[in-house]
Amino acid sequence: MWGQTASYHAVSSEFADWFSAACEESGRVMAQNQSFEIPQQLRELAERNVEQIRTAYAQFMDAMVHASDTWLAALPANEMTSGFKVVQERATQFAKQNAEACFALASELANAKDIQDVLAIQSRYAQTQMQTYTLQAQELGRLMVEASQSLQPRS
Repeated sequence: MWGQTASYHAVSSEFADWFSAACEESGRVMAQNQSFEIPQQLRELAERNVEQIRTAYAQFMDAMVHASDTWLAALPANEMTSGFKVVQERATQFAKQNAEACFALASELANAKDIQDVLAIQSRYAQTQMQTYTLQAQELGRLMVEASQSLQPRS
């Protein structure tokens, strides 16, 4: 299993590098062919929308975490539930982290002045998130193995 994770990391890293190079090349071609600036009013409107969505998402996540905590509190405390509770808490933390990265991307895109900025921002985001997703998947996999091993009878 761990060997597979290393190969996934290598593949995702290669993809992120390829995607970044493709976006940079596309940005150079587009910048040569046309000069387009995104109007300031549109950027301000987009930024306000991002903040409204961020606030709504935060309220949703708070409600989801509260409901999940209530459900987990109702379960009997034992090795099985404690192991999977750790997995659930970490997955929730990753979801929040990834959502914040998306909101940061949207905010950066809202402030992009032209297409070249947009492509550079997207390229950076894609590369960073591919690496982040790989690390998150590895950690969740490790936590799942630990949780399932706690269910094995001890000899």
